[in-house]
Amino acid sequence: MKCRHCGTELTLPFVDLGSAPPSNSYLTSATLHAPEKWYPLRVMVCTECWLVQTEDFADHEELFSADYAYFSSFSDSWLRHARSYVEAMVGRFALGAASHIVEVAANDGYLLQYARERGIPCLGVEPTASTAAAARAKGIEIVESFFGRRLADELRTAGKAADLMAANNVLAHVPDINDFVGGFAILLKENGVATFEFPHLLRLVEGVQFDTVYHEHFSYLSLSAVTRIFERNGLRVCDVEELSTHGGSLRVFAQRAGTGALPVAASVGEMLARERAAGMTAADYYRDFQPRAEKIKDDLLQFLIDAKRSGKTVAAYGAAAKGNTLLNFAGVRPDLVSFVADRNPAKQGKYMPGSRIPIVAESALQESRPDHVLVLPWNLAPELGNQLSYVRQWGGQLVSAVPRLMQW
Repeated sequence: MKCRHCGTELTLPFVDLGSAPPSNSYLTSATLHAPEKWYPLRVMVCTECWLVQTEDFADHEELFSADYAYFSSFSDSWLRHARSYVEAMVGRFALGAASHIVEVAANDGYLLQYARERGIPCLGVEPTASTAAAARAKGIEIVESFFGRRLADELRTAGKAADLMAANNVLAHVPDINDFVGGFAILLKENGVATFEFPHLLRLVEGVQFDTVYHEHFSYLSLSAVTRIFERNGLRVCDVEELSTHGGSLRVFAQRAGTGALPVAASVGEMLARERAAGMTAADYYRDFQPRAEKIKDDLLQFLIDAKRSGKTVAAYGAAAKGNTLLNFAGVRPDLVSFVADRNPAKQGKYMPGSRIPIVAESALQESRPDHVLVLPWNLAPELGNQLSYVRQWGGQLVSAVPRLMQW
């Protein structure tokens, strides 16, 4: 395989999680009795541009299908994050009724609804029919398509150039990262600003967040790699902020390389220096991740087996993609985790891909009162700790596996 950015032959492995079905390909009662497609889940490192990337096996149109089940609005903390983002960008860039905001990967309108409330014209680009329909129900204009240079040209020709473009947790999801980034350089106005949020590879390695590796994530990103990719495709990084979301993320600000007038903030050089000091531009940094991931898997399996042998019951909460990676890497099945509760009606009544554990409404926790509840989306621990506090009423414990096995 060659690097999807620079074309260098990939020889340095990062992590091998065996094989798994696509993490958002939830099973129905009908498909439960049919074969599943499993793909190798291996990640490699480019020693030229330092882009960390999943090997290509599944087509992106299969991964992001019409019945895509991830809806951003089911997380209260993510809605607060989106509202805060809109407030900050409106203030920083003096956006108003004469401005135009475009969000790429608009999902169910979780973010653009706050721009619309302020009377700011906005447009969402969202390829999955299920979430696009939810966004339109909020009154948001949606272009149902994958984003790249071609679509950017069409939108600019149609008078849809943007003062602000938002791309939250989508840069890692695109197979042709050069075409995707190049579209921003086309659709931005001459002094427009684009922001990209993505989990920071530095924090992924520090926290052994291997469960964020799944087929829908084609890339795992550092500022060092992103800066190179942007420069090649007509963008210039002008600022970077650290965020607590998704276990530690970056928000990168960029402008068109030839016309953007914002100065480059000191934070950019500081973060690049921090990544170099950590060793992210050297091969040794990536070599010991595999055994650290395997220890987390082994510790979780030991906990679940001990619970079963002692007559304790275990359920899980949060039918998240990262949970599917964890369960499938560890080989967990319904004999160890009886069900996964989730607030999203689009997932309820379905089954986790690979493990085939049933997904039920949250009320099932109170009805069955398990001894342990394994929280799969550990990145939402503060929110879920409050939401699921009632588990302690019957002596139950909340458990998480990443970055280490913890009972809380």
